[in-house]
Amino acid sequence: MDININIRIDSPDIMNSLLALSEALAQIKTGAEIKGETQIKPEEVQAPKGKNKVVTLEEVRGLLAKLSQAGKQQKVKALIEKFGGKRLSDISKEKYGELLKEAEVI
Repeated sequence: MDININIRIDSPDIMNSLLALSEALAQIKTGAEIKGETQIKPEEVQAPKGKNKVVTLEEVRGLLAKLSQAGKQQKVKALIEKFGGKRLSDISKEKYGELLKEAEVI
């Protein structure tokens, strides 16, 4: 069963949340049993050393969402595919900085 919903939202925070939710829902298997509760531990975040800024998924997702809303969906899709993914979550964290730089050029 396919469900398609188109939403136009001008708030980047809400858009980022919706994109994260849609990616999470795409990864959920239907009919899966939950065998026990697991406690999620927050990741340890290392402070950036020197001028090297760690680019987060949220930063990249926010910029790509703005570009998509501006009518550049095909360019965003091509950029994600260029980095070896079908969706943003397929791309490794190490490539976020380079991806962000190329997205800023679009």
